[in-house]
Order: sequence, then structure tokens, then C-alpha cells
Amino acid sequence: MLDKLEIENKTFTKITAKERIEIRQWNTVALRESVINAFVHNDYSKEIAPKFELFNNRLEITSYGGIPDGLSEKEFFEGYSIPRNKEIMRIFRDLDLVEQLGSGLPRILKYYSKDCFYFTENHIRMILPIKQVTEQVTEQVKALILMLDGEMDRQAIQDSIGLSHRENFRSKYLKPALKLGLIQMTIPHKPNSKHQKYMLSPLGLKFIKRV
Repeated sequence: MLDKLEIENKTFTKITAKERIEIRQWNTVALRESVINAFVHNDYSKEIAPKFELFNNRLEITSYGGIPDGLSEKEFFEGYSIPRNKEIMRIFRDLDLVEQLGSGLPRILKYYSKDCFYFTENHIRMILPIKQVTEQVTEQVKALILMLDGEMDRQAIQDSIGLSHRENFRSKYLKPALKLGLIQMTIPHKPNSKHQKYMLSPLGLKFIKRV
């Protein structure tokens, strides 16, 4: 998985008057720690493996199990750790993949904020945005996601924004918000369904908290 993501981790180049700046789309240290944490701290009791999903604007890493019992969210971010899989931890340490318990999260937080983490009762998801894409949120997209309330169909969203031109709404509001991963379909396998509705994605919820 580390090798696969290293291939996917493209380098963007920006040439200024003084220097040539090269930026990886994900920080390599944080990426490595995120992958290792997903495997070491995943709950395998239901035979569910960590999930890695690549999108055009982000990487989502989902571990099963949620925050371990006896550990608060505050303690989680402060680097305290309750290992679920001591044998995996021992093997990873023998392979020099980890240094010490609880050291991975502080490294991740050097490069990404706490808003990149999304918690549910049974899962922990980390969303690593591609830096250049997150800068492409237009005022139209921002207006859409700030207005979106629960699950809404296209017409309801369009009416709430106050737009009468359907194609203008689709091209400047709906499609860009979907492409950036800020909203998601309720029936993704049938994008043209007459029952289709839209809701904020985990990334969209994090974006709203920031703005």
C-alpha cells in the first residue's frame, strides 16, 4: 500500500522569480504514518480490513473500530494510544515501520489539522486533501454547501439558492461541488435517478467547520 500511494503521490511544480518549488500532493511523512496507523489500530474482529480510496481531490483512509474504549477524542489527538493489535505492532516495530506507541499521530498533526479526521461510533476516517484542489472552491460552490440541509433534491437546492436557470446551476454549482467531493449523491450507482438527492460529504462537513 505504501508503494502504491508513493506512485500516486504526484509532485506539483511552481516556478517563481526566485526559485523552483516542488510540492507533493500529500505530505510523505503524514501519508506514511496514516497508512501504518490504519493497519496497526484497525479492529479485525469482524474481518474488516482498512479501506483506502483515491479520488481526484483527496485520499480517504478508513479504519474499522472507532476510538478504542478508554480513550477520549482529546487523548487521541494528544498522542495517547491503546493498541488493539499488539502482535502487529511488534512486527511493524521489528520491521522498523514504527518507532514507539503513539508517535504517529503527532507527526500527522504537524502537516494536517484535526479537521481531517472524521469519527463515527465504528469507524475513523482520515481525509487527506490534495492541496491544489482545495483552493478551487468557488463562491458558487461555497454558497451551495453552506445552504445544503440534510438530503435535498436538485430542484430544492436550486430554489433555495434562488436560481431559475437549470443548466447554470448544474455547471457552476452542482457539478463542481460533486467533483471536489464536498457533496455526495444518495444514490451514487444511479446518478440520473429521479429520486436522486444530495448531501454534504465528510469533506464538505469539515470544510463548513473551517469557514
